[in-house]
Amino acid sequence: MINKVLVPIDGSPTSMRGLAEAVALVRQVNGTLRILHVVDELLMSDVPLGTDYYNKWVEGVRARGQKVIRDAQTFCRAKDVDAEAVLAETMGKRAADAIIDQAKQWPADIIVMGTHGRRGITRVLMGSDAELVLRSAAVPVMLVREHPESTWTPGAAPV
Repeated sequence: MINKVLVPIDGSPTSMRGLAEAVALVRQVNGTLRILHVVDELLMSDVPLGTDYYNKWVEGVRARGQKVIRDAQTFCRAKDVDAEAVLAETMGKRAADAIIDQAKQWPADIIVMGTHGRRGITRVLMGSDAELVLRSAAVPVMLVREHPESTWTPGAAPV
């Protein structure tokens, strides 16, 4: 039985399509929705830790993450869904690992996430957090494909 739905988002149109599907699922099953945004503080590894520039950069990344979460919660409220939100901070860990950890800790019944569906060399170079979640999660994973023409944002109606 599905009750607890975890939806990781990064603010991209693809992740927001995943959010729209998660909201629809939660409404159908009268479940609980948790939004997850992952912030990796080591993305700028060439800047020495503790410098003012680095600290300001990390604060900016966190602030952007909070805005992504607020926008997603606003979208959910417009659809009459109350969503919890978590901003997970990592230090050099893949987003997939943080998603799987959150799914275990909460614990989620299903993970719903957008996927860019990259193929070939782009997938090799960029990796696929969605694929890692799909392969490693202990719960079902629903992947929502990106549509190349998608310009969906949290304020727009779901496609």
